[in-house]
Amino acid sequence: MEAGKVPNEILDKIVLSKINRFRKDIILRPGIGEDCAAIDFDSYACVLSTDPITGAAKDVGQLAVHISCNDIASCGVEPLGLMVTVLCPVGTTEDELGKVMEQMSVTAAELNVEIIGGHTEVTAAVNKIVISTTCIGKALRNRVISTRGARPGDSVIMTKSAGLEGTAIIARDFEHKLSGKLTKAQLKKAGDLLNSISVVREGVIAGEFGASAMHDITEGGVLGAAWEMAEASETGIVINKDKIPVEDVTAAICDALGLDALKLISSGCMLITCEKGEELCSLLEKNNIRATVIGLITADKKERILASETGGIAAEILPPGADELYRVI
Repeated sequence: MEAGKVPNEILDKIVLSKINRFRKDIILRPGIGEDCAAIDFDSYACVLSTDPITGAAKDVGQLAVHISCNDIASCGVEPLGLMVTVLCPVGTTEDELGKVMEQMSVTAAELNVEIIGGHTEVTAAVNKIVISTTCIGKALRNRVISTRGARPGDSVIMTKSAGLEGTAIIARDFEHKLSGKLTKAQLKKAGDLLNSISVVREGVIAGEFGASAMHDITEGGVLGAAWEMAEASETGIVINKDKIPVEDVTAAICDALGLDALKLISSGCMLITCEKGEELCSLLEKNNIRATVIGLITADKKERILASETGGIAAEILPPGADELYRVI
């Protein structure tokens, strides 16, 4: 298999199909495009999500906090605690570990999230620091939103711009690949996008507004998240390519390296569905969160289309493969 997330077809066939014990206490279970679990605690639900950071070398502490907190936010839930596993290669210095912990502590404090436990180890099993975080949140049982709740007729909203995380990682970790192709000002702007990769605020706002489904846009980019949301919801989806916001520096990096910005890891962006798309966009904009209606949920399960206002149907939206970031790595 190639680097990156296990393809959805294999995930369904080999991983998810092996789960054969189901408890009535579990109200949100694993599935394609579903990043969280939820456990019934009477009128409340405990919401959990876990994720590793493997594609980045720098800023791994900051990324590790955001990636799991973003998953919890996609349920419309405010994250409250983090369990952290840190695996360090042999030879890691105390200073290197200290910097990672400082990044995690600062980022968690900014999100009002407490690091409540975990495990730290030096091991020959890894060749760079690998962090896996499990985030925990609490919500009223009937207020938990899943990826699978999109309904025909819902607007599809995207926050911020495509490829945010991938743009920042490439600019910070692979600056040498962009030598002579981007200016120093462009590289700084690209790297600074790392400060925009939280979706906690938009997740909580959209959840309170009444979103039907949410999915934070990670590996596979905008198109991967769109396919996963439609697959989970058993619906069709039509995305207007011309409406998808892409930062100039993201476009410049993708042009320089031959990447597709719409298939580039995009933590910091949320895909949201609801009935009143423009109204939710206005609410998010009032909270200084860029939001754009980029498509529509349809009833035809086979209709997974990337359209263009100028050229009609641009392409079929396919199941996500390896993220574009791995082509750089």
